[in-house]
Amino acid sequence: MIEIIRAKLHGVRVTDANLEYQGSITLDPEWCDHVGILPMEFVDIWNKNSGARIQTYVILGERGSKCCVLNGSAARSCQPGDQVIVAAREFIDRKEIHDIKPKILTFKEGNEIDQDLYYDVYESEDHQHNFRIMNGAEVIDFRDTALKKDK
Repeated sequence: MIEIIRAKLHGVRVTDANLEYQGSITLDPEWCDHVGILPMEFVDIWNKNSGARIQTYVILGERGSKCCVLNGSAARSCQPGDQVIVAAREFIDRKEIHDIKPKILTFKEGNEIDQDLYYDVYESEDHQHNFRIMNGAEVIDFRDTALKKDK
């Protein structure tokens, strides 16, 4: 068995941090439904602004609210406006690596969905394992995307 990424919300902005709540991250259920993140599921949260990395569980907020609220002790790791990556994991048999297609949403300011992507590991004549990011049938070159954002 190997542990892989199963779903990801990339670059979503924190809308609030509530220290007094009992814990967790509150997310818009529309995003969770789209990528397959479940309520009560443990997720990793990686703060792009500070580099902080934490793990907590998901609770669902109001549908369509575009909320990303860090609660309880997790509120100490992020500030409203910070960009975070929320990632769900899964254990699979190594032989399943070509079958799983992790779903990814990327976000613009205001937590509007920017891209609806998936990861694809595929076999070619030259290599057993190749990796690409897909937007439908179109291959996205993530190196080009990173270069554009740096300018």
